[in-house]
Amino acid sequence: MKAVQVVGYHQDLVLNEIPKPEITGPLDVIVRIGGAGVCRTDLHILEGQWAEKSQVTLPYTIGHENAGWVDAVGSAVTNVAVGDKVILHPLVTCGLCRACRAGDDVHCETSDFPGIDTDGGYAEYLKTTARSVVRLDDSLEPAEVAALADAGLTAYHAAAKVAAVTRPGDYCVVIGAGGLGHIGIQVLAAISGVTMIVVDQNPDAVELAMEIGAHHGIVADGTHVKKVVELTGGHGAEAVLDFVGEGGATSEGVAMLRQAGNYLVVGYGENIDVPTIDIVSSEINFIGNLVGSYNDLGELMALAAQGKVKLHTTEYPLTEFGRALADLDAGRVRGRAILVP
Repeated sequence: MKAVQVVGYHQDLVLNEIPKPEITGPLDVIVRIGGAGVCRTDLHILEGQWAEKSQVTLPYTIGHENAGWVDAVGSAVTNVAVGDKVILHPLVTCGLCRACRAGDDVHCETSDFPGIDTDGGYAEYLKTTARSVVRLDDSLEPAEVAALADAGLTAYHAAAKVAAVTRPGDYCVVIGAGGLGHIGIQVLAAISGVTMIVVDQNPDAVELAMEIGAHHGIVADGTHVKKVVELTGGHGAEAVLDFVGEGGATSEGVAMLRQAGNYLVVGYGENIDVPTIDIVSSEINFIGNLVGSYNDLGELMALAAQGKVKLHTTEYPLTEFGRALADLDAGRVRGRAILVP
């Protein structure tokens, strides 16, 4: 089968011919890929940022946002059958450790992460397990929802935390309305009562945010922090949901937060530099977010089937992986780029 592989860091990806994965265990599931999301993390992988953490052996197949059709199943698989449309939770988990038994499979003690530390979905087929596949509603197609497997799941995971710590009428500032942000905005609109203020450098992204549920849209032009403070009556927002996490976004985001507010970090790339006395005196909280649980993904798929969360996507043939990554890196992708074998 064809697969797009990392052959070396700071090098271009290569389209290789490799063996199709096979069933080797009773809970294995082979999925024929219908769509694989192109994520900024993939760019970070090529830059070598994940090399030490993942310890993956090169070459390997990249791609961690995947959906498709079940092609084969192990002898003990009962939750899906050959031909079913599925989306894949990004982690392959054990189901036996303390975290898994608590429903916190994001922190499984022995998980694999296809596309990060083992072969992923920039390919025609991918091997996963029964614990990682979520059946799709008949109204949904794999290429339409593939990026919800990680980008959408991460956005849902963080937005659900915002919904849990806010009340109707509270303010939430969303920094970044791009690939993850435009999903988080829709989730917040569907499950919370917050008043959303969206900040982005791109006027088109702000316009999209207003179309999909934001109450206020502000272009980041140097006056945006002041505008947010004014909109919130001089107090700042109860929550800031930061999908950028670099380029000065964190210092600006903290300045938009009210006392006892919650700062939810999704995007990454810079350090948060806040004097500890400011954290203590204002009792603000910093909360990290990494993907979400299997149940989170099931809930997100329910919102997608109800039409409350829709991905804005641009599709590329698998063979044009280089163009997709270049477009993402240059900021030319509105929403999410999807590779389709």
